Amino acid sequence: MTENGDFYYGEDKIHYAVVHKEAADKSKSDPIINKKRKPRKVVIKVHPDQRVVATAPIDATDEMIHNAMMKRARWIWQNLQDFAKQKDHVLPKRYVSGETQFYLGRRYMLKVIINSETDDTIKRTVKLSRGKLNVELSQSDSQLGSEERAALVKSLIDKWYKDRADLISRERIKSLIYKASWVENSPSFKLMVMKKQWGSCSTKGNLILNPHLVKAPKECIDYVILHELCHIAEHNHSEHFWRLLTQVMPNWKEVKARLDGMAELYLNE
Repeated sequence: MTENGDFYYGEDKIHYAVVHKEAADKSKSDPIINKKRKPRKVVIKVHPDQRVVATAPIDATDEMIHNAMMKRARWIWQNLQDFAKQKDHVLPKRYVSGETQFYLGRRYMLKVIINSETDDTIKRTVKLSRGKLNVELSQSDSQLGSEERAALVKSLIDKWYKDRADLISRERIKSLIYKASWVENSPSFKLMVMKKQWGSCSTKGNLILNPHLVKAPKECIDYVILHELCHIAEHNHSEHFWRLLTQVMPNWKEVKARLDGMAELYLNE
């Protein structure tokens, strides 16, 4: 007998299947032995295809199974994240519902929606909502071929990321500039997609930031901005540069390692 359930870990809703199984040993029929036996536990497995399955005794209640899930919620969530990461490495982006998108270090499931209204003046939109990145297309877009629709969805997502990157970059530069005491005025910046760099700094002190950076946690964004602000004082990676960076962000090595570890996913288009 198989049932289904779900629970929330933070904002992520996790679904699981429940398989009830009777005990394999025959001692269950002996009431004396049965009293001495410890109750069998709920066994939880997370599969590579991201299925979560709980195998429980036949007499296990929904509450017992749910409690077992909640006790191991972080472990389940972490395994789902790890398997999702492996899946993302293998599969190229197709810009269809079910794929993973990132924003400020969190994973969101892409959901492509065709608006039911026949009025084509309705604008196409991209919005975050309850763990999903919803891309809403107009009714006429339903006539597009799969490749054309994928290109359209990609262009809408790219614009959304660029708009968010502009907003977040301004916010973080304004918040961090006090740490760069050697910078007299808040530097200008522009966004530019780069394949292997998160940012750069011109000889005139203008910053260039990769819009894909908005997919990373804010601490990683801060690291890149502070790194480039340090280049205004020291334009090469000298010993003085690294001392300066350590001064403004003592844990920069850990943050850089975190960003580097996810770079392939964040830069994946």
